Amino acid sequence: MTKQRLVVIGNGMAGARTVEEILRRGGGERFDITMFGAEPYGNYNRILLSNVLSGADDEAGIFLNDLQWYRDHDIELKAGARVTRIDRFGKVVYAEDGTERRYDKLIVATGSQAHVPDIPGIRHPNRGYHQGVFTFRTLDDTRAMIRYAREHQRAVVIGGGLLGLEAARGLQAHLPHVTLVHSGSHLMHAQLDAQGGAILQRSIEALGIHTITGARTTEILGRTAVTGVRLRDGRDLPCDVVVVAAGIRPDAELAAASGLIVERGIVVDDRMRALDEPDIYAVGECVQHRGETYGLVAPLWEQARVLADQITGADPGAEYHGTRTATKLKVAGVDVASMGLREGERDDDETVVFAEPRRGVYKSVVIRDGRLVGATLVGDVRRVAFLTQAYHEGRPLPPERAELLFDLGAPDDAQAIAELADDAQVCNCNGVTKRQLVDARARTVHAAMETTRAGKGCGSCKSLIAQIVEWAAGGAVSEDPAASWYVPGVPMDKASLMVAIREQGLRSVSAVFAALAPDGAEDARSKMGLASLLRMMWGAEYIDERDARFINDRVHANIQRDGTFSVVPQMKGGVTTPAQLRRIAEVAEKYEVPMVKLTGGQRIDLLGVRKEDLPAMWEDLEMPSGWAYGKSFRTVKTCVGAEFCRFGLGDSTALGIAIEERYQGIEGPGKLKLAVTGCPRNCAEAYVKDLGVVAIEGGRWEIYVGGAAGAHVRKGDLLTTVSTGDEVLTLTGRFIQYYRESANWLERTYSWVPRLGIEHIRAVVVDDAMGWAARLDEAIAASVAAYRDPWLERRESATPGQFRRALPLVVVNR
Repeated sequence: MTKQRLVVIGNGMAGARTVEEILRRGGGERFDITMFGAEPYGNYNRILLSNVLSGADDEAGIFLNDLQWYRDHDIELKAGARVTRIDRFGKVVYAEDGTERRYDKLIVATGSQAHVPDIPGIRHPNRGYHQGVFTFRTLDDTRAMIRYAREHQRAVVIGGGLLGLEAARGLQAHLPHVTLVHSGSHLMHAQLDAQGGAILQRSIEALGIHTITGARTTEILGRTAVTGVRLRDGRDLPCDVVVVAAGIRPDAELAAASGLIVERGIVVDDRMRALDEPDIYAVGECVQHRGETYGLVAPLWEQARVLADQITGADPGAEYHGTRTATKLKVAGVDVASMGLREGERDDDETVVFAEPRRGVYKSVVIRDGRLVGATLVGDVRRVAFLTQAYHEGRPLPPERAELLFDLGAPDDAQAIAELADDAQVCNCNGVTKRQLVDARARTVHAAMETTRAGKGCGSCKSLIAQIVEWAAGGAVSEDPAASWYVPGVPMDKASLMVAIREQGLRSVSAVFAALAPDGAEDARSKMGLASLLRMMWGAEYIDERDARFINDRVHANIQRDGTFSVVPQMKGGVTTPAQLRRIAEVAEKYEVPMVKLTGGQRIDLLGVRKEDLPAMWEDLEMPSGWAYGKSFRTVKTCVGAEFCRFGLGDSTALGIAIEERYQGIEGPGKLKLAVTGCPRNCAEAYVKDLGVVAIEGGRWEIYVGGAAGAHVRKGDLLTTVSTGDEVLTLTGRFIQYYRESANWLERTYSWVPRLGIEHIRAVVVDDAMGWAARLDEAIAASVAAYRDPWLERRESATPGQFRRALPLVVVNR
C-alpha cells in the first residue's frame, strides 16, 4: 500500500496531539508525516510557561515530545520553519526557509497569537516592540522576559485574565515590584462574576502583586526604553518592564491568505474539515466551529480525536459538536474552577452563593429548571468533580442546594468516583479522562501520571487523580517508591544505595546491577548515574566499564547535533598565553575546524571536530581537557581583579586559578560552574553560579552557593564570609563533596540548596555541626589525588573502537 503524504502546519499542543491520535489509530502505516513548526523545538506544554517564568520548572520539564519522539515515529519535523503559503490547487505548502512539501491531506494547526492592543509607544518603528515590552506566548518570550528582568526592578502586566495573572506571579521571581493593570471591572471577567473576581483579587494582592482594575493603558512611556505606562485617568505608573497579556486571537492569517474561508478563525464543519476543502482539516485555537473559537485545551483534545477518526477512517461517523467548557486551574497559586453561566440570566434562574473573603473562598452555582447551568469556585474547589459531572450530564440536583457547595451528607469519595462518567475529563491540561487513568492500571499516583500525563500541567487535578487511582485499584494503592530511587533501575534511595555499595564492596556498575537490581537486570537509564556515584565513592579503586558511560564521557568531548564533537581545552580562570592561542589557531587550521567560538566560561571552543581526529588534536594542543562535556566541575570564571582593575578588592584571578587547579574535573550528580569576582560589581557573575566567590572590603571573601543563570535563574545564597583564600579553597571542596554525597542524580545545586536549606548546608559545611567536616575534607582530597587528565587517553585508547570514525547524524529540521 502506497502511503499518502500528510502535512501538518503547526507543532504546538493541538497539532502534536492530533498526530499522536492519528498514530494511535495506525496512521503511521497509512501516512508519511511532515510537521512544520514555527518554533525551533519539539512540542511543549504552553500551560507550564508560567512555571518556567517563575523558576518552578526547568524548560526540559515542559516538553511533551522531544526530537527523539519524531524520529521514533518516522515523522519529518521542520522545526523553526514557518509556512508562508498553501497552494490548495497544487497541494503544496511553502515555508520561508525555501522548503516545499506536497500533501495528500493537510492539517492546519497554527494556534493563536497574542492580542496586542494598539497602544501608543508599544512598538518601535525600526525594531518591533519597544525595548522592555514583551508578550507572553512562547518559550522564546519567556526566555526574553527572564533575561531582561534580571537587570530591572518594576514590571507592569497589562491584562487580568489567566495569562496576565500567571505572568505577574512568575515575574515576582525576578522583580521586586509587579503591578497588574486590567481594563475590566474585575479579574478573569470571562470566567468569574464580580464577587468572585473581587475575592480572587484579594488573594492575588496578598501575594504582593499590586492590582488595578477598571484601568485602561493609553500609552507606553520612555524614549529608548520603557520607563512607565500611562492610564486613561492620567496616572503614570513607573516601570521598566511591560508584559502584554491582553488575550489571544486565532492565528488564521496564513489560511486567509491561501484562500480558506476565515471569519474569526478558520471555519470548519463538524468533521473538522475546512469549508469546501475535502483534503484540508484544521484543529485547535485557530479554528472557528459553529461560530465559536476556543482558547482552552479541553476542546482541542476533543477536536483532535474527531479529526484523527476522520482522516484515518477509524470512525467516519465521528463529529465534533462543540464543547461545554468547564475549567479547573491553579491561577497564580489560587485554585479556580468555572463552568457555564457566571450568574443568572432569567428571572427564574436560581443562584446559590457562599463567600468568605478573608479566606479567599468564593462559591456560586446557577440552576435553571432543576439543572446546573453554571458554577464558579475560587480558593476551594473540592466539589468540582461533582459539579462538573452535574453540569455536563444534566444530572438531578439535591434538594438541599448547599450540598452542591459542601459535603453535607454527600456520597463518599469512592462512591462519587464510581459515579463519575468514564469519559469525564480529569486533566484539562493534557486531556486525560477517567477511563484513561483506569486503563493505565497503575497502583501509584506517580505511575498513573507518568503513563497518561495527567497532572503534568497546572497540577490542580492531582487530588482527583489520586482518588481515581485508589478507586480503580480497589484501595490497593501505595506511594510510588520509585520517586525516591537514585536511579530507575535500582530500587534504593541514594543513602541506602551508598551503604549497600560500601558494605558489599561493589566497585563496578555491572556489580551493582547484579547485586542490587531486581533479577540482576541491567538498566541503560541508570548506568551514567551509577558510574558517577561509584567514581565518587571509590576513586582509584573504581572499576571502569566503558559501556556505562555516555558518548561524551567515552571520548571526552561534547557530541554535536551532526555527530561531530566540540573540543574545549582548559584555560584556568579564563587566562591564556600567546603560545596557547597560537597553538589553538594552528590546530584549528590543521583540522579544518568549522567554527572557533569564545564560550561563556572564558574559554575557546573548537566545534565540528571528527571523532577520529580527537586524539591527534589533543596531542597537538598540548593542553589539558576543559571538562566542558561531563557532569562535573567545569570551569571558574574570573574578572581581572585587584592586579589590573581599579575597583578590584581581591585577586580574583589567582584565587580562581587555584580553585580550578585543585578541583578540576571532579565529578558530581550535575555539572558545576564556578566564578570568582574581585568586587561586588560582579563582572564574573559569581552571584549566579553553583559556587561564587566575591571579594569585599577588608580583604575578605563572600561565598555564594546554589546560583543559576541558564534556563533556571536564581541568585545564590550567602554561605559564609571568610578572611583568606585558603578558607575559600577548603570550604569550596567541602561544599562540593557534600553536594556529591547528598544530591540526587542530575540535581543541580540551584535545586539542591533550597531543598536542603542554606541553614542546614551552612551548619554542615561551615559550622561542622554534624562533625562531618574532616571526613568531607578527606574524601574530596582523595578525589583530587586520583585526578587524571582524560585527554591522556590519546596515547593509548581505552577500547579498540573508542575513536573509530562515526557516521554523521541526520539533522531533523533540514
